[in-house]
Amino acid sequence: MKSDAPKRLEPRWPAALALLAVGGLRLAMPESLSAGPAWLLIAVVAVLMVPTYWARYRGLEMMNKILGYVLISIVTLDMVWSLCLLIAALPSHKEAPPDLLRSAGALWLANILVFASWYWRLDAGGPRARELRGVHTDGAFLFPQMTLDQQAKREMGEQSWSPGFVDYLFLAFNTSTAFSPTDVPVLSRWAKVLMMVQALISFTTVALLAARAVNIL
Repeated sequence: MKSDAPKRLEPRWPAALALLAVGGLRLAMPESLSAGPAWLLIAVVAVLMVPTYWARYRGLEMMNKILGYVLISIVTLDMVWSLCLLIAALPSHKEAPPDLLRSAGALWLANILVFASWYWRLDAGGPRARELRGVHTDGAFLFPQMTLDQQAKREMGEQSWSPGFVDYLFLAFNTSTAFSPTDVPVLSRWAKVLMMVQALISFTTVALLAARAVNIL
């Protein structure tokens, strides 16, 4: 009897580790620049991951997807709120310069991890949909492997290629550093909007770092 299970299961632990890392970055920020205690976000992420993984292993795909969206949304809102508090703290000069610089750097890194998680979760229906298809041929992003012909894919051993979290992390890193995609064209409107928001957040945090550095000098 032929199994309906996909041949290649996409690992979820890189995405989980990324969200835990965002919670860890919150610990580098003073509590005045975050919502609640510094440990709150990583605790919420860790607690919500339990039912998320339980739903996946029980085959409750819709519940797993909803919990995944809730988890990423909470982390995103927390990051945006911290950025707003950081911007508001600059004119008041209540925070020490090292705290401001450390917070801006933590938010810049969190921005990369958060949007990499969104791209990974949303592209081509999400990780489960990509697993079921087996090979990635259509999505919001045009990865270089998608442009290869079948012979080239076979020669490279990429005939069953599908993007993983690291591919989306690389895309998010390029967006935050170059403020644009590099080797991965963007095809969908929702992806273009998300990348514009990510680039704007990245530019804001870099500008805050530069402005504060000039003031210190």
